[in-house]
Amino acid sequence: MATTTHSDDDTMLETCTSCDRETPHTVSVQILTESTKTENAQFSREPYRVAVCGVCGAEEKTRMNNA
Repeated sequence: MATTTHSDDDTMLETCTSCDRETPHTVSVQILTESTKTENAQFSREPYRVAVCGVCGAEEKTRMNNA
């Protein structure tokens, strides 16, 4: 995953699999719950890198700690 930052702002350029070209993306880190069971939800939160394409809105989530 190649990432390029514009010098004039914080927009990241990444390859979008939906657009099939390099497009601006908004990138964030989110803590997501992986368990569907409510009694285990508090123990199943993991950090994910979330990139949203600025052209088509496609969202890609990548788990950050692959332990």
